[in-house]
Amino acid sequence: MLIKKWITITALSALLLSSCSAAGEKRSKIADAVLGTKSNKQQLIHADGANVIDRIAVPNGYERVPVADGSYGHYLRNLPLKPHGSKVHLFNGDLKAKEVYEAVLDVDVGERDLQQCADAVMRLRAEYLYGNGNYDKIHFNFTNGFKADYATWRKGNRIEVSGNKVSWAKRGAASNSYEVFRSYLNMVFAYAGTLSLSKEMKPVPISQIQAGDVFLEGGTPGHAIVVLDMAENSKTGEKLFLLAQGYTPAQDIHILENGANGEGNPWYSTAFEGKLNTPEWTFTKEQLYRFTD
Repeated sequence: MLIKKWITITALSALLLSSCSAAGEKRSKIADAVLGTKSNKQQLIHADGANVIDRIAVPNGYERVPVADGSYGHYLRNLPLKPHGSKVHLFNGDLKAKEVYEAVLDVDVGERDLQQCADAVMRLRAEYLYGNGNYDKIHFNFTNGFKADYATWRKGNRIEVSGNKVSWAKRGAASNSYEVFRSYLNMVFAYAGTLSLSKEMKPVPISQIQAGDVFLEGGTPGHAIVVLDMAENSKTGEKLFLLAQGYTPAQDIHILENGANGEGNPWYSTAFEGKLNTPEWTFTKEQLYRFTD
């Protein structure tokens, strides 16, 4: 994993540098009665679909959970995808070693080893707010608690790190350009991570899960995966969700497969017992978080 230029606090550096290391390969099992048997498998992946909602259908008996136009959930389910069959590439062009994904988001990863797991979560949230002109809502905390807000950055201020001190300094003219926005995100990616996200986001019950929530384990090691879309069975109340992640090294954001369902069905169920087993990390029901604004 890349050693980023963290604030020079030894303990803090140790926490951040292993935020997305691999976990076990266990798979959760969802009853065939819920998602269809292997012998009578529903076709859920539509290769010609250009975005999440058009590429990935919901299982029989389920409907996508309604979301308001312009909401974060609406934004996530309409994210563009790379062509069906595309592979996940690392920031340096290499292929991801494990093919644990069903689709790849058409979102650039950058040319540096910065956009890892927590960073992918922050990237999607920030892009949504930036695209809607909600500049004042774009803010993330560094692991030491420093609030890095885009509203201050876009006024021409820049963050300076000197030893253990972090401060703002005027460095240029005010600008809302996308280039300036991305430079802000790179700074955030360098000094924020799963630990800082776990402190600034609020935990929510699994029964209240919605698109945009994040399964998050902060610390060392740690990982973060965003809930990309939701579906529900109106008769049983059963809820399903799609998951998307970045990983280490920095790589394309991808929609995770669900090995328990077999190929072509990436939906997960909130009815998992004990642990939520994803291809590269395991979470508990208590590790579901939400942005506060």
